[in-house]
Amino acid sequence: VSQVPVAEGKSVQQTVELLARRLEALGADKQGTFGVDCETYHTAAALGTQGQTGKLMYVMHNSEYPLSCFALFENGPCLVADANFDTLMVKLKGFFQNAKANKIESRGTRYQYCDFLVKLGTVTMGPSARGISVEVEYCPCVIANDCWNLLMEFMQSFMGSHTPGVPSAFGTKHDSAYGPGDTMVQYMELFNKIRKQQQVPVAGIR
Repeated sequence: VSQVPVAEGKSVQQTVELLARRLEALGADKQGTFGVDCETYHTAAALGTQGQTGKLMYVMHNSEYPLSCFALFENGPCLVADANFDTLMVKLKGFFQNAKANKIESRGTRYQYCDFLVKLGTVTMGPSARGISVEVEYCPCVIANDCWNLLMEFMQSFMGSHTPGVPSAFGTKHDSAYGPGDTMVQYMELFNKIRKQQQVPVAGIR
């Protein structure tokens, strides 16, 4: 999962269309849509006395896994729960408070190209588009390090110089199997990076 910068002189939407055209020129087929969303929860002030100050938890959903809900702590574990976890968070509001203004999501089109699955998304916070996400998966392989070079080669064919380096989520995996939680960690890192970029004026994006 990586971020693609907005092309010079173009809007977020125009850059997404440009990437989509490159994918289609390669021969990729549209396979429906996808969505990943993320809500931020703060630990309630009452817990501050136990050294839990400023702890953030991210509750995320991914349309690829409609029956699951993902709860992630920064630099911490990724909990995979069933979809009822959202109801549980409402009951835990004494411990975790929803930072409503912080909801961020990426929605867009899924493409299939041979054994690759590509998801091209527009990242939005509230009404405005804040960035572009690209998720690339090589479906036959679950050991990330075994297919990274192949992934890189494929990404270069439509992302050019914006092809990302090895994701930090791979660092801890080495030769173990890659799972949905690893993808969600990458989306969480991407969303946090985009949130931080919003500290600068975004007049050019609208």
